[in-house]
Amino acid sequence: MFAIPEQLSNATKANLNAQLNIFAALSGKALESVEKVVDLNMSVARASLEESASTVKQLLTARDPQEFFTLSAAQVQPAAHKAVSYGRHLAGIASNAQAEFTKTADEQITETNRKVIAFVEDVARNAPAGSESAIALVKTVVGNANAGFEQLSKATKQAMEAVEANLATAADQFVQATEKTAVRAKKAAA
Repeated sequence: MFAIPEQLSNATKANLNAQLNIFAALSGKALESVEKVVDLNMSVARASLEESASTVKQLLTARDPQEFFTLSAAQVQPAAHKAVSYGRHLAGIASNAQAEFTKTADEQITETNRKVIAFVEDVARNAPAGSESAIALVKTVVGNANAGFEQLSKATKQAMEAVEANLATAADQFVQATEKTAVRAKKAAA
C-alpha cells in the first residue's frame, strides 16, 4: 500500500509552514525598513527645526533687502544638498530592503523547491508502474517554475539597479541645477 495521502498531507503542512516562515521573515524585514525610515525622518525633522530657527534669526538681523536676499540665496545650495542627501539615504534604505526581501524570498523558495523535489522523488520511487510520464510532467513543471522564479529574480534585480542609477543621475542633476541657481541668486543680490 502506498503512503501517498500521508506524504501529501505532510507536504501540504510543510508548504504551509514554509509560507508562514516567509511571511514572518518578510514582515520582520519590512518593519526594520519602516523603523529606519522613521528614524531618518525624525533626525531630518529635528535638524530641520534647528536649522530653520537659526536661518530665521539670521534673516531677521538683515539690515536691508539686499542683505536679506543674500542670506536667503546662501541657504539654497546647502538646503539642496541636504535634500539630495536625504533622498540618497532613503533610496539606500529602500534598496537594502529590496535586497533583503529578495534574499529572504530566494532562501525560502529554494528550501521549498528542495522539499517539493524530494517529495516528487519519494512519490516517484513508490509510484505504480506506468506513472513515469506523470512523474516526468510534474518534474518538468517544478523545473519550469524554478526557471521562471530565477528569471523574475534577475529582472527585479536589474530593475532596482536601473532605478538606483536613475535616482543617482537625477540627484546629481538636481545638485547642479541648484548650484547654478544659487550662483544666479548671488549675482542678482549683488
